[in-house]
Amino acid sequence: MRREEDALRLKHMLEAARKAAGFAAGRTRDEIRRDDLLAFAIVRALEILGEAAGRVSPECRARHDALPWAMMVGMRNRLVHGYFDINLDIVWDTVTTDLPPVIAALQDAVSEGRDEAQP
Repeated sequence: MRREEDALRLKHMLEAARKAAGFAAGRTRDEIRRDDLLAFAIVRALEILGEAAGRVSPECRARHDALPWAMMVGMRNRLVHGYFDINLDIVWDTVTTDLPPVIAALQDAVSEGRDEAQP
């Protein structure tokens, strides 16, 4: 059962990461400061990514140690609890620089989970 829950969380993480990257695609750093809807969308996607990461089992985290688990959960905590003082430059750098390798690692993790589920 736990493996199934972990697989679902990994899928949620991948979906949220892809959404955040998609929201930022073709946009500029300045736009996130001027467009509240864009900022809210990216922040919310990062919150979901971190929340799902925090619900993944220690065993799954160990199997997928290329993922920055503590950083994803930490970013979520900072965004949720420090909602009144979010640095959009950090959010932008996270989405445009840090997120692409996370998406690649999540794609591998989700694919690996599918392979394990095959009889």
